[in-house]
Amino acid sequence: ADNLKSLKYDQDGPTLSVLDQLLIPAEKKYIDIPDVEAAWSVIRTMQIRGAPLIAIVACLGLAVDLNANAKTRAELDAMDANDSDAVMKFIHAKMEYLSTSRPTAVNLFNALEELKQILKDAASKDQNGKSVRERLCAAVADHASFMLDRDVKDNENIGRLGMEAILKQVGADASSSTGIRMVTICNTGSLATAGFGTALGVARALQNANMLKSITALETRPYNQGSRLTAFEIVEEKMPGGTLICDGAAASLMRDQGADAVVVGADRVCANGDTANKIGTYNLAIIASAHNVPFYVASPFTTLDVNLKSGSDIEIEERPPAELIESARAPTNIHVWNPAFDVTPGKLIKGIITEKGVIEPEEDGTFDVPAFVAKFS
Repeated sequence: ADNLKSLKYDQDGPTLSVLDQLLIPAEKKYIDIPDVEAAWSVIRTMQIRGAPLIAIVACLGLAVDLNANAKTRAELDAMDANDSDAVMKFIHAKMEYLSTSRPTAVNLFNALEELKQILKDAASKDQNGKSVRERLCAAVADHASFMLDRDVKDNENIGRLGMEAILKQVGADASSSTGIRMVTICNTGSLATAGFGTALGVARALQNANMLKSITALETRPYNQGSRLTAFEIVEEKMPGGTLICDGAAASLMRDQGADAVVVGADRVCANGDTANKIGTYNLAIIASAHNVPFYVASPFTTLDVNLKSGSDIEIEERPPAELIESARAPTNIHVWNPAFDVTPGKLIKGIITEKGVIEPEEDGTFDVPAFVAKFS
């Protein structure tokens, strides 16, 4: 649906604008992104968010900057168009700047590393007499467009595989008569990706198969991505049994009304399955475990970080105190600890759903994420 477009990108400019998610659901306003500074700003201020979308906006913003921004083009004009080292250094500096926007989501860093290899290949291949500058700038634009298309396809696969995993776990016969009661936190839908979504994409796949009985969204304090964004998507998509609860009501919901599966997104998945996601996810995993509700993580392959052994190695972003104070209407002089993410131990996770397959725990309950990555790399 047009209302659920997280961004608008025109390859012909190229031009990019992103939906200001801080204004949803009251207002739908798109922000022009003419350069990497604007891309960095909307990521940093959380006007756009969601690990997949952060990576896409960073790369699309770089494509617009290099190919359509007058100031950047003038700076490139001042260089020798065939000085590979100079042009590459110029582009790498912009990529390094983008990497400082937010530290926890690994998708951004993986996307930039992938792009560095694309640039290296483009610099070494002569293409019909085009200058190094032309080849590199075109490579960024082409790869950014590819990322955009790939994300939607990957998300659709995540939705399908997640649906199959849940139906297998719950039992297809039981679920076909009643439908799946799913619980989620934060926003992992179209507004967190290029389209369809990850964890909420699983709900969409269930809905499309007439297998979704209800979808419950936690409000997700203190930024309320669940109440502002996921609830908005649920209403727009007319998902059955759409319900919003406060974060503290999850245990009572599972005890009193029941749930068949919890599905959440991820910003980084470590080698042992430990998963960083929006603050409150760890709480939800503990509650799910206490009520014997299977807990799934749904995220693209690019979220898997085999370089980190466990969750203790993840850098957890801390947001400004004012964000919590303002939303909580708290005294301005109270000390605040405001982590944006927490880490759910792999032992609490039933499966990690990616577009390439579902990673299931070993017999001892641990995950071997490196083996899965090696299989598909």
